[in-house]
Amino acid sequence: MSREKVQPFLINKDEDGNFRLTVRETRYNSQGYPLVTSQLQTELFKTATAARNFARDVFNAESGQYATK
Repeated sequence: MSREKVQPFLINKDEDGNFRLTVRETRYNSQGYPLVTSQLQTELFKTATAARNFARDVFNAESGQYATK
């Protein structure tokens, strides 16, 4: 069982060179096991900074809540 904290916002670069934002939510079952659900956003961004700004404005993301792959 992994206890590693999952960052709620994942920023990836796709094969076309655009950046994509995935919003992740972590819940825990009755045994304390983390269950992570992911929702890929439809928006495309030219830079990772634009994706971070979108997450900040729409989802109230804060510094330190981003992960990159």
